[in-house]
Amino acid sequence: MSISIRDFGDLSTGETVHIYHLENRSGAYAEVTEYGAILVKVVVPDREGTLTDVVLGYDDVKQYEVNGCFFGATIGRSGNRIANGTFMIDDRKVVLAQNENENNLHSGPDGMEKKIWQVEEQDGDDNSVTFYRISPDGENGFPGEFRISVKYEMTEENELKIIYRGIAEETTVANYTNHSYFNLAGEGSGSILDQTLKICAQTYTPVIDSKSIPTGEYAPVAGTPMDFTQPKPIGQDIEADFAQLKYTGGYDHNYVTDHYARGNCRKIASAYCEATGIAMDVSSDCPCVQFYAGNFIVEEKGKNGHVYRKRDGFCLETQVEPNAVNEEDFHSPIVEAGESYSSVTGYRFYVK
Repeated sequence: MSISIRDFGDLSTGETVHIYHLENRSGAYAEVTEYGAILVKVVVPDREGTLTDVVLGYDDVKQYEVNGCFFGATIGRSGNRIANGTFMIDDRKVVLAQNENENNLHSGPDGMEKKIWQVEEQDGDDNSVTFYRISPDGENGFPGEFRISVKYEMTEENELKIIYRGIAEETTVANYTNHSYFNLAGEGSGSILDQTLKICAQTYTPVIDSKSIPTGEYAPVAGTPMDFTQPKPIGQDIEADFAQLKYTGGYDHNYVTDHYARGNCRKIASAYCEATGIAMDVSSDCPCVQFYAGNFIVEEKGKNGHVYRKRDGFCLETQVEPNAVNEEDFHSPIVEAGESYSSVTGYRFYVK
């Protein structure tokens, strides 16, 4: 195992940003950068042994300063949407920026994916790097200072582990996630619609309309195009005449995963690409996962001269339910003053 560091370019401010290369003994590796604690590359062997980069992204840090698709981003303090950018906490109203319709999306227009993180630790024994930052009281409207770290670890089993840990100075919201787009045929290879997906979830949270705020109910997936309890091609039902898919232009929904218990990390999803033989298992201790099929990627200039288009990558973002802070029956994202926050997600790659 080895960790190496190189320059990843200069920001528009002139600051130089570094990228960290985490390679295991098989030659598989991940690359992450201190700007936004962003996951830039995951490179794993296909069935022929050819190393293949399976996440969408950019070649230079300047492109990540824009990154309207949130490629590889660490999202926080609150992933996904908060209706009307408002919620109540400790009997007071918190007002956030509205950056998507009337919603607050991924914490606002100047989220943690736009900040430089500090390196807390590099560990050659477990092939990991840990970034941290202190989010000040009132950042993007969120109450209380919050110290957050994210650890990326590339194991010998070709599993990329992402571990979040935080502590709240005041009662606040914490719902961190990673927004990587996967394409198991390789980034830049085109559509992911033929790749198969299984999500271990009997229910999902339907949305009210195209603004993508959940209704507050859990709906069964059985008998609907939302059902991924058995592996099926992502594209099989994506154009079905089904209101939920029409609202969001395809899959962009939260699934309530099976066998959730606090601290229980279990497999919640798996994906496979027949063309390369690359498979991916997703494990997490989170109660939910957002499946997004890349419906709104539009002519995005990415790595290696590739241009990414609609449905050229898919996301599996572990989380609590969207707008959970405003829904009593959802899993709560509230972290009390002095309380610790933690979350773990793993993406394990193999061939079959």
